[in-house]
Amino acid sequence: MAEDLNNPADKTDLDMLKHDIKNQLSNIQLALEGLRYEVEGIHGDFEIYLESLAQSALKIDKLLDGFK
Repeated sequence: MAEDLNNPADKTDLDMLKHDIKNQLSNIQLALEGLRYEVEGIHGDFEIYLESLAQSALKIDKLLDGFK
């Protein structure tokens, strides 16, 4: 069943979903920053993993901003 984004109810559902996803992304970004702060001497693969996660979270956030 396709949603009609011109329908206010469907748009509200999409907005709520976007809001919930963005809240979880925010938690992920805060946790990543916490790891960077707490773990001393981050380097090598660990730094690559943290950066990859941070970039992925940002990309998802930007994708969600594309849905108006």
